[in-house]
Amino acid sequence: MVEKKIKTLYDVVCPFCGTLCDDLEVDIDVKENKVIEMRNSCQIGTKKFFSSNPGSHRYLKPRIKDNGSYKEVSWDEALDKAADILIKAKRPLLYGFSSTECDAQSRGVELAEILGAILDNTASVCHGPSLLAIQDVGAPLSTLGEYKNRADLVIFWGSNPVHAHPRHLGRYSEFVRGYFRTDGRNDRFIIVVDPRNTHTAQIADLYIKVNPNEDYELLNAIRATLRGTEIDEKEVSGVSKEQIQELVKILKEAKFGVIFFGMGLTQTLAHHRNIDTAICLVRELNDYTKFLLCPMRGHYNVAGANQVFTWNTGYAYSIDFSRGYARYNPGEFSSVDLLMKDEVDASLIVASDPASNFPAASVKNMFKHPLISIEPHETPTSAFADVILPAAFAGIECEGTAYRMDKVPIRLRKVKDAPGECLSDKEILERLIEKVKQKLGD
Repeated sequence: MVEKKIKTLYDVVCPFCGTLCDDLEVDIDVKENKVIEMRNSCQIGTKKFFSSNPGSHRYLKPRIKDNGSYKEVSWDEALDKAADILIKAKRPLLYGFSSTECDAQSRGVELAEILGAILDNTASVCHGPSLLAIQDVGAPLSTLGEYKNRADLVIFWGSNPVHAHPRHLGRYSEFVRGYFRTDGRNDRFIIVVDPRNTHTAQIADLYIKVNPNEDYELLNAIRATLRGTEIDEKEVSGVSKEQIQELVKILKEAKFGVIFFGMGLTQTLAHHRNIDTAICLVRELNDYTKFLLCPMRGHYNVAGANQVFTWNTGYAYSIDFSRGYARYNPGEFSSVDLLMKDEVDASLIVASDPASNFPAASVKNMFKHPLISIEPHETPTSAFADVILPAAFAGIECEGTAYRMDKVPIRLRKVKDAPGECLSDKEILERLIEKVKQKLGD
């Protein structure tokens, strides 16, 4: 009997962005343990699956920096070194967790509590303001399936899904045929509000160019117009009064509307007050029609990190365990702020690359102190790490659970084995916890 060399898996979940597409088809060369063909995935998702294949870019064994160069060591030696770094630190930081599965995130919370460390995820530099606003005023949310089936008015505010969430338009928001929107794109009116004429704006029915950092003013002008208040100015935030009035008319006449908002709203001036005002606008629109909103979460499980951190500690991000219990204060306990003030003396980075995204001054301070990286392949962060712990790709080389951007949990599948001595993030953190407990005498 001839051994089958190619195995095809169906309904595979893509662990790249918050859309978590669950209809991928993956061909695996069983003998070579390689992904050889992808179907239904976007270019970015395809690239991630192919990047899991064995090669020079993958870390296959644990590494420790020795006199400026790396040497491969055993897991026991690497974990021993990592545990020593974390225990000796007075103010360790555990950061990342948004590109791994929920069980690993839960182990991260446990380790942070044992160490009395700072615990943070990537929400602190993306949708943290959304979480703050929702804590203030709540949020009218629903699932992506509802938007797909019902929405006839779709607004992208400060987000560009053509590049950031390539299949979002085709699966949930624009081109897709829904139960009540059987004609797909022809049954929907698309609006983009953005300072830049993005590729998403170029395929929209209406593009509104707002001045940079003036979203708050425009949102409140829309709210005022909705309530029948006459605007004194000829334009607000670069948008004419007539265009605002026309926009309000479109909003009121919609049967089912949704605002998808991204970092163009969360990370501009006013931050969480932008989201607060957007939520209030949606609430007021529900006096006239059905309206909801949805944050466009970036990393495939950043929503899961917020969920896991919350059910373990009561808080979604920026958590401090230094007093033996969880304290929460975004800004004071956020990774960038702590690093900018050089208050962190050791870092454990899990499934993230802050060196590519944080301000240069904070990265410089992070590299001044011992750094541990749990990472499948080389990144600007891991390139400067003192200890590198090679991880398997969650959702490709190990199972787990991830939360979609609408907070729907989806089970990730394993499609191939991890190369070399790579372990799952969960197993690495479990072993690290045991090492730390042994050294602390627990």
